[in-house]
Amino acid sequence: MGRILAIDYGTKRTGIAVTDPLQIIASALTTVRTCDLMQFLKDYFAKETVDHVVIGMPKTLRNENSENAKNVLIFEKHFKTQFPNMTISEMDERFTSTIAHQAMIDGGIKKKDRQNKEIVDSISATIILQSYMEQKRMSL
Repeated sequence: MGRILAIDYGTKRTGIAVTDPLQIIASALTTVRTCDLMQFLKDYFAKETVDHVVIGMPKTLRNENSENAKNVLIFEKHFKTQFPNMTISEMDERFTSTIAHQAMIDGGIKKKDRQNKEIVDSISATIILQSYMEQKRMSL
């Protein structure tokens, strides 16, 4: 069994989270510059077995694609051409940044560290992944 990898795509930075090989625990992996994302994924897929990728899809409160969704859809199309055999899912990413900030406060992270957007992006990716895993368990 391979890992599940989640992507919180941004125009400047992209947060990445993964499960353990048994797909039980979601953990923040890293944040990469978006311009380096495809190379990072190629390198990661070469050394780790990944069964599935979850991409956060930005939605509005009306459950419509947000303005940034067009960038995510362009990335998703490019991803599919680079990794045609990889299965992917989209996951609603509404409020993940807000939840990430609250998790950081609840975890006692200092205000200065909470302002580090790289940390927020990787935690957001973890929340996307955790939501996907919960949804998957509920459908069993």
